[in-house]
Amino acid sequence: MTERPNILVVCGRNKKRSRTAEHIFKNDDRFNIRSAGLSPKSDRKISENDLNWADLVFVMETGQRAKIWGLYRHLELPTIEVLNIPDDYEFMNEELVEMLSDRINDTLKIVYKI
Repeated sequence: MTERPNILVVCGRNKKRSRTAEHIFKNDDRFNIRSAGLSPKSDRKISENDLNWADLVFVMETGQRAKIWGLYRHLELPTIEVLNIPDDYEFMNEELVEMLSDRINDTLKIVYKI
């Protein structure tokens, strides 16, 4: 693989979980990362451009994947993986960082062999 994959991480409001993921992986040379939220109140709301840019999307909950499928069914969507991380953590919480690191790295090993 010559190009680095583009990874989009999505949560509810882009304040805690997805922002933490973007923060911990922003200097990772294996891929490009961006985060967004589904709520209109998000710091950075998900857009069609984000989904067109992304090779792989991570969401925190199954309902978030369903919401993306519903809102953007007119697009050819990338694979959307569910991390199963509840909204119980603050930005950069140690346990959240560990879960995000483990689950994202495990998926990248399987999908991209990186």
